[in-house]
Amino acid sequence: MAFVAMAFGMLSFTMPTQETAGDELIGIWEPSNGRARVKIDRIGNKYYGRIVWLIEPNDPETGEPKTDKNNPDPELQNVPLKGYRMLKDFVYQEDGTWAEGTIYDPLNGSTYSCVITMTDKNTLDIRGYIGVQALGRTDVWKRLAMPKRK
Repeated sequence: MAFVAMAFGMLSFTMPTQETAGDELIGIWEPSNGRARVKIDRIGNKYYGRIVWLIEPNDPETGEPKTDKNNPDPELQNVPLKGYRMLKDFVYQEDGTWAEGTIYDPLNGSTYSCVITMTDKNTLDIRGYIGVQALGRTDVWKRLAMPKRK
């Protein structure tokens, strides 16, 4: 019985329920190209984003849902893009950024180091880079308003 209580205590410790300053990032965001929508959530103390909508969800050649066909790992090339976790392991920093994470670009199958900066409550600068942040590229993402529940 003590083991069960201890396990439950560990579970509740690893699953924080309090909002943190970093939770401003949580929501659904649209990259500047408008081809996808990405839902960002917190899991533990890190933030992750997965594709929840695609402007063109099916492959025009096959009519089947789009897969990660550009992934360099052949075993992952059949994984559906919808639901794919493209932002991983971001940690909120005291300077108001989210860092230490990566962004995956399904258009070329590459993963980049990434820093996220919120320029206002509805705008993100997503900076992907290899090696030196100064040599990276920034994309601007906009928050999508969620419909009010009745």
